Amino acid sequence: MNEKKTSGFLRGLMRFAMFTGAISFAVTCSFLLFLQSMELERELLERNAKATFLNIVLLTVIFFTIDIVYRKYTVERPVKNIIKALDRITKGDFSVRIPRSKGGEGFEIIADRINIMTEELGSVETLRTDFIANVSHELKTPLSVMNNYGMLLQNPDLPESERLQYAKEVTAASRNLSNLITNILRLNKLENQQIFPESRPYNLSEQLCECLLNFEDVWEKKKLDIDTDIEDDVIINADAEMLSLVWNNLFSNAVKFTDDNGKIYVSLKREKGCAKVTVADTGCGMSPETGRHIFEKFYQGDTSHQTKGNGLGLALVKRVADITGADISVQSEPGKGSTFTVKLGCDENEWV
Repeated sequence: MNEKKTSGFLRGLMRFAMFTGAISFAVTCSFLLFLQSMELERELLERNAKATFLNIVLLTVIFFTIDIVYRKYTVERPVKNIIKALDRITKGDFSVRIPRSKGGEGFEIIADRINIMTEELGSVETLRTDFIANVSHELKTPLSVMNNYGMLLQNPDLPESERLQYAKEVTAASRNLSNLITNILRLNKLENQQIFPESRPYNLSEQLCECLLNFEDVWEKKKLDIDTDIEDDVIINADAEMLSLVWNNLFSNAVKFTDDNGKIYVSLKREKGCAKVTVADTGCGMSPETGRHIFEKFYQGDTSHQTKGNGLGLALVKRVADITGADISVQSEPGKGSTFTVKLGCDENEWV
């Protein structure tokens, strides 16, 4: 503390000396220019020199005081506010906000940028906390299922049919756990920009058909009516692997949330310079409130189907769409199904 006071005193003394020197120089130059054209007695000049020097000292004190007050309100106070805010931020307090000061425009810009930064950091911290809580919850579900069925399988008197059924449940739970971890890793890489799109020309029509056929066993088991209207040979310049995540998740949701004997509609059309992909179903649908949050991580508006997913699929879809420059939207009504629309290649550079 003493060192800081000594350092501050020395800096103040240096500023005072600079003010004195500057004012003395200015006054001396002014007087020399003025007196060059006048003939004054040496005694008169010497007699008034002391008074002039005292005036210079007085002016120096006045201007130095004004400078101290000015710096206190326009420099020191904003700097102190910024330092205090940064100290709180380094300790993890992202609620801090720096008030707009009466300092220079530069300090106002710095304060605004720090406020924006803390707001973003606060949002990220909230998302991180929620993400950890949700991951912990989602991991417990399949682990609990595997644990329960594993204990039941230890019964030596268990009938063979039940043993097979329990083994299937364990396998399904382990598969869900594996899918959850895979999606978490993918989403983490996408959000941290560790995956970059590698655009190449490819046939979008063929890709949609191939992805849809991957779910043939599931839709046949549920006796779903699959209606397709896919235009032939739609070639776009994009990352085929990343977009396959979009189609697989959209088709998976359509099959998953459509009841037996329902209908799924898939189309691909060139429309107004874009490739428009539509995936519609006659499933359970969703409310407008759910539709507003459907692309958020772990959000599941339909709690009756929680066991069918982990709430990461559409978050992946949205992130891939953002990275690849695609536009995705959804229209849905409870009990009437959902329609997802993806527009690609609206930039002419994405067409071959």
